[in-house]
Amino acid sequence: MAVKPLDDRILVKPIEKESRTESGLYLPESSKERPVQGKVVAVGPGKLLENGKRAAPAIKKGDTVVYGKYAGSEVEIKGAEHLILRESEILGILD
Repeated sequence: MAVKPLDDRILVKPIEKESRTESGLYLPESSKERPVQGKVVAVGPGKLLENGKRAAPAIKKGDTVVYGKYAGSEVEIKGAEHLILRESEILGILD
């Protein structure tokens, strides 16, 4: 099943934080926070403007992005958790 985002929406696969600290201690599930970084899997065609044209998205497939902790809608695709976000919910692109 392939998902193609509409308008200014972006499909992101969250990047889970390590379950171990740098010193080798394992962290319990209860101490983990929701991920705020992810890899862009698909990008919609862009926001539809009033003049009928589309604004080109600033984000492209393959980018690693930072988003708000509770942003987007969770969806499951092929057994993996993904998020569908609006472009405006993305806070930045990591190099």
